[in-house]
Amino acid sequence: MLVLTRRANQSIMIGHEIVVTVLEVRGDQVRLGIKAPRSIDVHREEIFAQLQQANRDAAQAPKQPIESIEEFTKAGDGERRVGG
Repeated sequence: MLVLTRRANQSIMIGHEIVVTVLEVRGDQVRLGIKAPRSIDVHREEIFAQLQQANRDAAQAPKQPIESIEEFTKAGDGERRVGG
């Protein structure tokens, strides 16, 4: 891990396109400003972890059994049959 010391209104560069600026230091809190291209997602670490977990959960969601789909597509009383 790279450790840098910065004061308010000082910045660091990440690559050629991302600028992280210390806006304010108040007690144990630091306010940061991040300037990055719109194509780069910027999230707090805990939000990023939640998004990753949601994506994993969605990828592992149980698939609907074929029988349920077949029942859905059967024609009912005067209903139009899907796919036919």
